[in-house]
Amino acid sequence: MRFAHFSHVWSKPGMTPAQRYQQLWRELAACDELGFDYGFCVEHHFSPHESWMPSPSIYCAAAATYTRRLRIGPMGYIVPLYDPLRIVEDAAVLDNVLDGRLELGLISGISPHYFRHYQGDFAHRRERVNEALALVKTAFASEGPFSFSGPFHRYERVSLAVRPLQRPHPPLWVQSRDPETLALLAREGVSTGYLFLVPRAEAAPRYRDYLQAWRAAGHAQPPHIAYWSLVYVDETDELALARAAPHIVHTFTQVFGFGDVGGIAIDELADNLERRGERGAAEIARHLADVDYLLRRNLVFVGAPETVARRIQAAATEGLFDTLCAEFNIGFLDEESLMRSLHLFGQRVVPALRAFTPY
Repeated sequence: MRFAHFSHVWSKPGMTPAQRYQQLWRELAACDELGFDYGFCVEHHFSPHESWMPSPSIYCAAAATYTRRLRIGPMGYIVPLYDPLRIVEDAAVLDNVLDGRLELGLISGISPHYFRHYQGDFAHRRERVNEALALVKTAFASEGPFSFSGPFHRYERVSLAVRPLQRPHPPLWVQSRDPETLALLAREGVSTGYLFLVPRAEAAPRYRDYLQAWRAAGHAQPPHIAYWSLVYVDETDELALARAAPHIVHTFTQVFGFGDVGGIAIDELADNLERRGERGAAEIARHLADVDYLLRRNLVFVGAPETVARRIQAAATEGLFDTLCAEFNIGFLDEESLMRSLHLFGQRVVPALRAFTPY
């Protein structure tokens, strides 16, 4: 398995953004030493109660100065908010700044709130991600000037000032559970993933089809399927649960949301999922603040190192993911507890699961 330090860069009581960013760099430096594989961040906008990360390019550039081995990336750029050529140029520069360690994530965007001020095209967001994916491949495959014609953008004889170190391009990710999108990603050799809001038993058949399509496409390397959840590790199960529980509740009642002022309430999120026919996800959403429910369903990974390793392996087997995107900095967790959790995870969980793969 592979392991990512994942950060929404959530707001924390009593911390300024400057203090929160400095703490983030200390987290990444620790993960770099502890053997984590990745450092990923989100792109969220206009939600001061929630995420303080509207610019993944800045995250990647700053992370480069605090890490030497960790692979760094946005997970990902909200494509419809950009001219996709801007993403191409930023990715090329960032891969050089990171000395060939960039992972390039592209996403369609989940909240129309992010789009309003940028006047983004929410209705065609998936199609725009597909176009950007094609543009990245075209731009970086060319040795000289390139031209590109897509459904939304057209470019003639573009000469890139900088090309990425990784050729033909950095590894690509598009988070999706949509079957049609997954079929495209499998053909194109793009890794993917999903949130813990999607029931693993429902997700697994879609990713099994994705894996079969990937093999049929003849790619030299297997794909990566990521899974995002909260993680807290301590010396015993009892200590871990007692310390983590209030921070999990805080996360899902005071912080977690998708952009609207004050966040999307749990009931509203559940109702939205219900209307979309995603009853399993709606049930999980209705229980986000119920720590006992989350633990019984193995949706958050809390406990002593051996317990957490066992829970992750069971979840990965059920949900067919080989990369855990672990959110460690939750709620108002103090830095001593945060760093203890990171170190116990890196020293005892990562080695226990390194050789395991669900596919």
